Amino acid sequence: MAKIRPFRAVRPKEGMEQTIAALPYDVYNRKEACGVVAKNPLSFLAIDRAETSFPDEVDTYADEVYDKANALYEERKADGSFVQEDAACYYLYELIMDGRSQTGIVGCASVDDYESGVIKKHENTRADKEKDRIRHVDALSAQTGPIFLAHRKNEILSTVKEQVKKDSAPLYDFTSDDGITHKVWKIADTDLCEKIADAFGAMDAIYIADGHHRCASAVRVSGMRRAAKPDFTGEEEFNYFLSVLFSDDELRIFDYNRVVKDLNDLSKEAFLEKVEEIFTVEVYDKALADAKDHGACRPSKKGEFGMYLDDTWYKLTIKDEKKSDDPVKGLDVSLLQDHLLGPVLGIEDPKTDKRIDFVGGIRGLGELEKRCHADCVVAFSMYPTSMAELFAVADAGLLMPPKSTWFEPKLRSGIFIHEIER
Repeated sequence: MAKIRPFRAVRPKEGMEQTIAALPYDVYNRKEACGVVAKNPLSFLAIDRAETSFPDEVDTYADEVYDKANALYEERKADGSFVQEDAACYYLYELIMDGRSQTGIVGCASVDDYESGVIKKHENTRADKEKDRIRHVDALSAQTGPIFLAHRKNEILSTVKEQVKKDSAPLYDFTSDDGITHKVWKIADTDLCEKIADAFGAMDAIYIADGHHRCASAVRVSGMRRAAKPDFTGEEEFNYFLSVLFSDDELRIFDYNRVVKDLNDLSKEAFLEKVEEIFTVEVYDKALADAKDHGACRPSKKGEFGMYLDDTWYKLTIKDEKKSDDPVKGLDVSLLQDHLLGPVLGIEDPKTDKRIDFVGGIRGLGELEKRCHADCVVAFSMYPTSMAELFAVADAGLLMPPKSTWFEPKLRSGIFIHEIER
C-alpha cells in the first residue's frame, strides 16, 4: 500500500513564483544554463546548476559548486524569496499545455515503498548521473526537483481535485516563457488530507513516469542519513521524497525519435533492401501529413514508423512475424532496436553508442530533417509509447529500452522544496 504524506513545503513567496520556477536541471547543457541564469539570476536554475556562478574552468562537479548551491539556497530563504509552511499539507499542481490540462497531487512518497517495489520503475539509472543529484540533495539537505509519478485513475482523488479547484483560489497562477500555464492550490483541510492519504494507501502500485535519476538519488541520500542515525524511526523527512502524482488518463507521452549518423558502411540501396526484410516499405505521400508536420511521416498507430533518408520520407510497417507479445520486446522502440538498429546498423548499445542520438517529440519532426542535413544520415519517427505499455512493463518487473518515453509538459523546479534533516 502506497504511503504519500503531506509536508511543510519551502516555496516561493507569493509574487516570486514565476521568476523562481525553472525547468529541470537536466534539460540544459552548461552553456544554456549559464545563459538562463544570466538573464534571470533569481531563476531556481542558479541553485540547481550552481556551476553557473563560476567561470568555465571550474569543474561542474567541484566541491565549491555544491557549497555555492547551498549558500544560494540559504540566502534566498533569508531574504524572504522563499517561505516555509507552518504545517504539513498537500498541494494541487495543474499544468496546461496547448489547451490540455493535467493536475497532480504534490506530496512526499515513501523510500520504503520504492525499495519494496510498491513504487515501480521502468528504466535503469546510471551511477554517474545519480552522483550529481546525490551531492546536490546532500549539500542542501533538500529535494528541489519533484519526481513525476503516475497512478491509475482514482475517483476519490478526482473528486478531491475538483472540489479544491471549485472551493479555493489558486496560490500561484502564471504562464512560463514556453507558454505552459502553472496553477497551484494548497490543501490544508484535515478531511481532504485524510481522503488523499487513504486513497493512495489503497493503491497496490504507483509508477515513476519521469525522474528515475532524481528518485534514485533521493533514495541514496536517505540511506546515507539512515546510516548516520541508526535509531531512526521511519517518520523523519529523509525517509520520503518530493513527488507529484498524476492520474494516468490525464498524461500524454510524446514520441521519442531516433537519428543515426551513418548506414554502417551500407549503400542506400543495400540498406533499403535490409529494411524491406523487416518492414513493409512505402514512399510516404506528403499530402497525407498533418499541416504541422510539413510533409513528414508521423506514425498513426503502433507498429508504424517514419524513416527519413536522402531527403525522402518512407512509411515503415513492421511485419507480423517480427511482432512480440512480450511487454518489452513488443514495444515499438524495441522492435526498431532489435530488428534494425542493432543487426543492420550495428548499434548494439544505444545508451553508449555515439552514432545514435535521440530527439524528443516536442521538437517536432522537422528537427529530424535538420539533423539529417547536419550530422546524421537517417532518422526514424516513432509512435509514442502508451501509459498502458509503461504500466505493463513496470508490473512485469521489466525495464524499457533507453529513451522510450518523453513526457510533456515538464514539472518546474523551485515551486516546491522538501527539506530533510541534516
